[in-house]
Amino acid sequence: MSTGAGIDYSVWDHVYVSDDEDVTNPYVDTPSLFRMRHRNRLERMAEFQQRGEDLENNLLECKKLLEEAQGRLKELEEGRNEGEEDEEREAEIKKVQGEVRKLKKDEKSFEKRIEEYRREEKKLPWDVDTISKEGFSKSILNIKPVTKEETEEEKVEKHKTFAEKYKKEIRHFGMLRRWDDSQKYLSDNPHLVCEETANCLVVICIDFEIDEKHALMEQVAHQAIVLQFILDLARTLKVDARGCFRQFFSKIQTADKPYLDEFDRELERLKERIRSCAQMRMASAVEELEEEERQKRLGPGGLDPVEVYESLPKNMQKSFDEKNIQMLQEAIRKLDLEEGKYHLRRCIASGLWVPESGESDDEKEDYEEDEEED
Repeated sequence: MSTGAGIDYSVWDHVYVSDDEDVTNPYVDTPSLFRMRHRNRLERMAEFQQRGEDLENNLLECKKLLEEAQGRLKELEEGRNEGEEDEEREAEIKKVQGEVRKLKKDEKSFEKRIEEYRREEKKLPWDVDTISKEGFSKSILNIKPVTKEETEEEKVEKHKTFAEKYKKEIRHFGMLRRWDDSQKYLSDNPHLVCEETANCLVVICIDFEIDEKHALMEQVAHQAIVLQFILDLARTLKVDARGCFRQFFSKIQTADKPYLDEFDRELERLKERIRSCAQMRMASAVEELEEEERQKRLGPGGLDPVEVYESLPKNMQKSFDEKNIQMLQEAIRKLDLEEGKYHLRRCIASGLWVPESGESDDEKEDYEEDEEED
């Protein structure tokens, strides 16, 4: 049969479709034979897909270990530059340098094997199980739906639920570096094309920055800006973001310099905001820790012994430093009567001074009256 001058059927050269699985023969158990062949083919497909997932996971783990090793090496080399050279440090530096070289070699090996896997994947023939595989499990209209305004509580709960459900997928997307890989992953996981994913990526960036994993922070920040540009494009076109992310990837790979410069500027702004948020979170954590320590120190009267000590005259501080009761009594006698009572009551309320059973009744009454007034 003539194919015609303008038609090229070579695209079908690798299609393998057979209807033999339904053929029966009176002399051969063909139904069982072809069911077995079909099952074996499905098992090979599953093994092939698992191999690809294992390679991706191994590459991510290798990148993580490399980041940690490079961080350790940087700390050791900074110590050496400060004049702390010793044999143990030099030996540790050589050891970590060897680890870094090995991990870089492993990273290149995994990347090469993944490229080979993808080339092999493209060459796989189609069959009855793959030729009609669905791209989406539901229809999506490329229009922006009309939704009611969410409350802050609903937004927080929605973000929390989404982050917990798709934590693994979001982190995987955050580690992708190539435009084609990012587009393919979003094509396979269109539910990630949303504001919640972008927010989750920013949270991951802040965590990396707090842990001083700056390279990983910058990588995930890049992917967060990718999603943000996609969402901005969807708002401009007034369509669902899941229906226009391919337009972004087509544009960014052929974009002119002004567009790329704008992308880079937004990325730098995001990284600055992430660094600022990380610093604020660390400062807040320090303040909370200090407040917890202060609450633990409070004496029986609710005063902080550290604050009370710092407010005392120098000779009273010295008596507490030397734990000399006689020196303390002499220091109090040198003060005015009211000032001496004031400092004594505060010392008792903070736990700096624990009065014995033989203490004067006047001092105890003054303290109790002060407590009642409070």
